[in-house]
Amino acid sequence: MRTIAHRHWYRSRVGFTLIELLVVIAIIGVLVGLLLPAVQQAREAARRLACSNNIKQLVLGIHNYASSKGGFPPSMLHAPGTAFPSNNESWGIHGRILPYIEQGVVAERINLEQPWDDGYPGGAEGTNWATVRSTRIETFVCPSEVHNFFRTKDGADYVYPTNYGFNYGTWFIYDPATGKGGNGAFHPNSHYKAKEFRDGLSKTLMLSEVKTFTPYVRNTSDPGSTYPADSPPTNDSQLASLASGGENKLGSSINNNTGHTEWPDGRVHHNGFTATFTPNTRVEFAVDGVAYDIDYNSQQEGKSATQKTFAAITSRSYHNGVVNTGMVDGSVTQITDAISLRIWQGLATRDGGEVANPR
Repeated sequence: MRTIAHRHWYRSRVGFTLIELLVVIAIIGVLVGLLLPAVQQAREAARRLACSNNIKQLVLGIHNYASSKGGFPPSMLHAPGTAFPSNNESWGIHGRILPYIEQGVVAERINLEQPWDDGYPGGAEGTNWATVRSTRIETFVCPSEVHNFFRTKDGADYVYPTNYGFNYGTWFIYDPATGKGGNGAFHPNSHYKAKEFRDGLSKTLMLSEVKTFTPYVRNTSDPGSTYPADSPPTNDSQLASLASGGENKLGSSINNNTGHTEWPDGRVHHNGFTATFTPNTRVEFAVDGVAYDIDYNSQQEGKSATQKTFAAITSRSYHNGVVNTGMVDGSVTQITDAISLRIWQGLATRDGGEVANPR
């Protein structure tokens, strides 16, 4: 009898009760809940580090270019007093530094003297266009970018975007009539040497992060009489009034929002940023009841022979509360969204007389 009873007791204790199972599931859920944020933080830290490494490569590429050519590359080339015969006539900084960032194979397949989209649309496909439409360069893209894919046009891959914009200054970019450029590290036809950064190499921005597929507005009336070179707009309402009536490059489809989507292009809305607003500032502009966070280029450089270019191209990133930046001295640093506008704009000028420390 004792043996039978013992066997009956043993069989009755096989497995878990429902309560025990629920407790185990709850414990596992708590552990996963605690672990997941840590994993996500670790992944973001790794992506942020990889982004910093990309910037370091670009900064070194600029310096290697300068060592070879005698000065920093221009944002693009333009003959003052003329207008480009077509839209994408001049290569930007990204294309000019290819041989100096271990992209010699790509550099050998392109011709910087010809438009980067030669033959598009409707003509025979040129060497540049054949290369551009099939080229993705890892160094030009942040690992945290959520739109990490080709921009398409007419149903086919068109060009790859970039997450790194070069410093075009605070607001004024270029006067095509005289050839005068802005106060940043780069502008059309610029060729600056290290000694010309009188604010100090460690106190001047070379490049910063931007977001791909940014909505933007371009080709408006000249804003220079209201906001001259040394007096940019101070809020999105002022900028929205300037943007009204311009050419809207934005919309519900991702391919309608084309800022920073053309890595070869030399214009500021693709190749650069300005310090008009502090990093990650939302610059709101409403179209048909939809609010967009926009960039602004008053006139595409090279499009007009006479109208000046002013631009508010905000530095943005997917790293929480910061943007990664590269300084002219070759260092890489993170700058918080809380930086004062005065200091941010001081860092964007090459010889403004400021003594600015990033924070």
